Amino acid sequence: MGVSASKLKILQKWEDVAGYAYIVLRHIPKSERFTLGAEIREAIWKGLKLIIKANAAKNKKPYLLELDSEVKVLLALIRVAYELKIIPIKKYEIFSEKLIEIGRMIGGWLKYANK
Repeated sequence: MGVSASKLKILQKWEDVAGYAYIVLRHIPKSERFTLGAEIREAIWKGLKLIIKANAAKNKKPYLLELDSEVKVLLALIRVAYELKIIPIKKYEIFSEKLIEIGRMIGGWLKYANK
């Protein structure tokens, strides 16, 4: 089994992203809350589950590859929200930076898992 889930740095970072997302999504128009907002929330929860599964799995690679894809999907959804002027540029930048940092962490974890 992997590191204790409570001590996993990437999990803490992901929880930070989830918290930030909920703050941002509270302020989006009602018309987008159940469409784009719901897609963003779903991607966040899927990513959280994948981190926990990857940590617990013997073969981490499939979970990490799926997690990497989920980060890319989330980045695309956030970019669409920004382009549609649903979220302001500052929130878009913060959100993107957090996700890019997590993407780097996934890359490092993948390298370690391939050893």
